[in-house]
Amino acid sequence: MESKVVYFEDLSPENTDATFRLVQERLKSLGVKKLVLASTTGSTARKAMDFFKGQDVNLIVVPHQYDFRRDKNPFPQELVEALRASGHQVHFGTMLFHTDDMYGSSVPTVMANLLRCFSQGVKVCFEIVLMITDAGILERGEKIIAVAGTGKGSDTALVMQAASTQHIRNLRINEIICKPLNPLNIDELRKMSSKEISLSQGRSQR
Repeated sequence: MESKVVYFEDLSPENTDATFRLVQERLKSLGVKKLVLASTTGSTARKAMDFFKGQDVNLIVVPHQYDFRRDKNPFPQELVEALRASGHQVHFGTMLFHTDDMYGSSVPTVMANLLRCFSQGVKVCFEIVLMITDAGILERGEKIIAVAGTGKGSDTALVMQAASTQHIRNLRINEIICKPLNPLNIDELRKMSSKEISLSQGRSQR
C-alpha cells in the first residue's frame, strides 16, 4: 500500500491547523473515533474542540501532570469542564518519561531521548497513549490517532494501537501522518523553551 506522510520544514504553532486537517482525513478514511491530544496550556485543546465539533470525534486530552515544573497547572479548569461537558475526556496522570527521580532509573530518559530522534511529538504520543491506557481510557490494541508537537501547537500525528505499560511491547505505530522534517534533540528543546520563557517574561514586564 501507499500512504502520504507530510513533513513540516519549520517548527511553528502554525502547523497545528495543517496537522488537524491531515488527522481529519485519516479519521474519516480509517473510521477511527478517538483522538488523543497533548495540550499544556489548553490552547491546542481549545482549537481541537472547535475544529472537530460535530464530527463524531472523541477527544482525549492529556495535559501536564500536576506540580510539573510549575506551582499551578497551566491547563484551565474551565476548559476541563467545557471539554467534559462536550463529551470529551481530560486526563491528568503521571508523565511516564519523567520518573527517573522516583524510581532511581535512567531508562525513562533514555527512552524519551531515543523517541525524540523521530521528533518531540513522537515521544509525547508514545507517552500519552501509555498513560491513558494505564488509566483504562483506552483498551489494549485499540486503534486511535495521537497528536502532539514541539513547543507550542501540534506538528506530529500517528495512527497507533494502544497498550499499557504492563504490555508495552504491544504498542504499535501503524502510520505516520505528519512530523517535523528536522526534529530537535533534548538540548535544543531546552534552549528553545528557555528562549520562549524569556520572551514571555519580557512581554509581561512591558
